[in-house]
Amino acid sequence: MSEKYPIDKSFGIFSRFTPPLGRGVPALARAALTLCPKGLHGSVTAVKLNCCGVRTRLISPREGAEKMPCLVYFHGGGFVFKAAGYHYRNVKTYAAQAGCRVLLVDYRLAPKNPYPAPVEDCFAAYSFLLTHAEAYGVDRNNIAVGGDSAGACLAAEVVRLAREQQLAMPRLCMLIYPVLDARMQTPSMKRFSDTPMWNARLNAKMWRYYLNGQPYSSPSEWEDVSYFPPVYMETAEFDCLHDEGIQFAEKLRAQGVRVAVNETHGTMHGYDIASRSPITQEHLVRRTAALRAAFAEGRKQG
Repeated sequence: MSEKYPIDKSFGIFSRFTPPLGRGVPALARAALTLCPKGLHGSVTAVKLNCCGVRTRLISPREGAEKMPCLVYFHGGGFVFKAAGYHYRNVKTYAAQAGCRVLLVDYRLAPKNPYPAPVEDCFAAYSFLLTHAEAYGVDRNNIAVGGDSAGACLAAEVVRLAREQQLAMPRLCMLIYPVLDARMQTPSMKRFSDTPMWNARLNAKMWRYYLNGQPYSSPSEWEDVSYFPPVYMETAEFDCLHDEGIQFAEKLRAQGVRVAVNETHGTMHGYDIASRSPITQEHLVRRTAALRAAFAEGRKQG
C-alpha cells in the first residue's frame, strides 16, 4: 500500500512504483517491451496486419462467427512506450469476453515521432479497417474505438477525424483513465504531483515529448463534442488525470452524448498492470459489458 495515498493493497508493488521518463528511457523500454511475450494464444488467435504502413495485430476469439464486431484499440504509455504485457492481456479479454475482434495499433512513438505522427497512424488504421472490413471478417457497421491513458487521447482524436473526414462513426468510444488536457490546470493535476505509476510531473514531461513545441488543441479544449458516439469513461481515484476525465464526461453530457462514467476507488493510474487484483478484474468485466451492449445495439440497428 502507498504510505501517502490509501491505494488498495491488491495492487502490491505497483502502488509504490513510478516509471522513469528520462530522455533515454523510452528507447530502452521499447526494446524491452518488443521482446516481452504477448500471451495471445489459448482463447484467441492473432495475426499481424500492415494497415497502410501502420503495424497492427488483429486478435479474434478462437471460436466465433465469420463476421464480427471489432474494437480498434490504442494502448497507453505516455505516447512514448510500446504496448505492455497487460495491454495484450486486456485486449485478449475484450476479444474473448465481448465476442469481438480487436485491432491493436502499434503506432509510432514520441519523442522520435511526435504529434501528429501517432494520431495519423491511429486514424490510418481505423480508416483501413473500414475499407477492408469484409476481408478481415469485421462488421463495418459495428466498430468501436478505445484506449487507455495516452491511447484514450488518440481514440478521441480518431472520433474527431472520422467526423471531419465523413467516415463511419464508431459505435462506442471507450476512454480508460484518459489523457485529455494539455493545459494541466485541473485540481487533480495540481494535487497529485507524486502519485505512483503516474503524476503531474511525468505528465508535463509527456506533453513536452509528444508535442515538441508544436501548437495543439487537446480534446478537453474542443468546443463541439456533440458528434461523439456513446462513451464509456473510467477514472482512477489517485490520478492526476482524474478531473480532466470527469470534466470531459460532463461536457459530453451537456452536449447530448450518452456517457457512462465508472469512477474507480482505491486506484492509481495504470492499475490494470496488476492483473490479479480483484479491482482490475471487476472493471475489466465492466468494460467488456459496455462493449457487448454497444455491439448488441449495433446489431439491432444494422
